[in-house]
Amino acid sequence: MSVIILGIESSCDDTSAAIIKDGVLISNVVANQSVHESYGGVVPELASRAHQQNIVPVVHEAMKRANVTKEMISAVAFTRGPGLMGSLLVGVSFAKGFARSLNIPLIDVNHLTGHVLAHFLKEPDEILQQPKFPFLCLLVSGGNSQIILVESYSDMTVLGQTIDDAAGEAIDKCSKVMGLGYPGGPIIDRLARNGNPKAFKFNKPNIPDFDYSFSGLKTSFLYSLRSWIKDDPNFIENNKNDLAASLEATVVDILMDKLRKAAKKHNIKEIAVAGGVSANNGLRNSFREHAQKYGWNIYIPKFSYTTDNAAMIAINGYFKYLDNDFCSISLPAYSRVVL
Repeated sequence: MSVIILGIESSCDDTSAAIIKDGVLISNVVANQSVHESYGGVVPELASRAHQQNIVPVVHEAMKRANVTKEMISAVAFTRGPGLMGSLLVGVSFAKGFARSLNIPLIDVNHLTGHVLAHFLKEPDEILQQPKFPFLCLLVSGGNSQIILVESYSDMTVLGQTIDDAAGEAIDKCSKVMGLGYPGGPIIDRLARNGNPKAFKFNKPNIPDFDYSFSGLKTSFLYSLRSWIKDDPNFIENNKNDLAASLEATVVDILMDKLRKAAKKHNIKEIAVAGGVSANNGLRNSFREHAQKYGWNIYIPKFSYTTDNAAMIAINGYFKYLDNDFCSISLPAYSRVVL
């Protein structure tokens, strides 16, 4: 009998449901929330309300596309955390009710391990190049920047992480200061392609070991911008491509410097990247350059699997299902980073 997993993701502002059958992705549906754009960031209360509206039709559409009925589902995997508590509760509550009504197992998934295991998502008739254990994964998103040692599907160790702002968060805030809009990542990435990455220099942190810090870069960018605007009110408009390219290059340098050191210390050449910022063109190019220079075997996810999605939750749930790693219906959601 086939193992069919329904995955549910609602950790932030995207409502998503996916179906995985015997380890193969059959459907993945994501409902985005445009309501936050005018606020320059995600508004938690608005996000949770939108999840309530979206969760039922999104799950229904995922099952419809997969040609799966609820009676065929083996287990429900859901994002338990970290994330916005109000958003998480919508997905968690739905998953619990769905699983209980069908008397099927419930599987809790850490959102961050979901991003890591997105590298094992296989579509029908696809020949997938998967990382070999052990491998290092650079997890970079709007809320997290981590270097993770992955020894198996269930054995992961955080070697280093941000002590303040994450890479994506810093980019979003700098984009907002420049008046470019939200989310800033895609905007900065687009502008950077036509800019000079060496046009401007910004401060880089000096943090020991493999931890990250991006608050200093954000502050450096802000104060430099204020000084330049004082002398030239049209400075941003006249230099936005170079500003974006220089900001992106600085963030990428900070990320890759720590990753390179971790790879050398642990003598690992299997290197992956995951999370929303992994869609960044500059970071992807840097990965390819490092692969050529240091002999790394690199793994870069498809763009559709970089942002929050239920497919990564479902594949994580599939591996936990094979290990009979189920959870109690009484387990609560959690908002803070746990790995």
